[in-house]
Amino acid sequence: MPTLSRKWSPTHSPDSGVDELVQRIAGRNAHLYQRDVENIFSAILDEIAAGFARGDQVELRGIGVFSVRHRKARTGRNPRTGVHVQLDQRRFPFFKASKEMVWRLNPEPRSETIPPPSVAV
Repeated sequence: MPTLSRKWSPTHSPDSGVDELVQRIAGRNAHLYQRDVENIFSAILDEIAAGFARGDQVELRGIGVFSVRHRKARTGRNPRTGVHVQLDQRRFPFFKASKEMVWRLNPEPRSETIPPPSVAV
């Protein structure tokens, strides 16, 4: 199975991973136009971003939960000069994979007594 590019290179745009994903989905679904897949994908990303802006968490069952985390204000240090600087509080996106996604990534048998969730393929 081919993987999406994970490394940045000067010849690829920042959206090259998204472009590859859209092409793969459109290729697997011949009844969909690539522009329709792009619109659907953009709508999903827009909803996740809107949830972040509201401070909500966005759950995609079987995939995981996207949420916003907060970093408190603190004193940092410039690594080049060693000067201490005050850093403001920050919000940042956080993703927690679902149990089903973890089981897909690690399918080998477990010693745990919890059975894997049903995985629809």
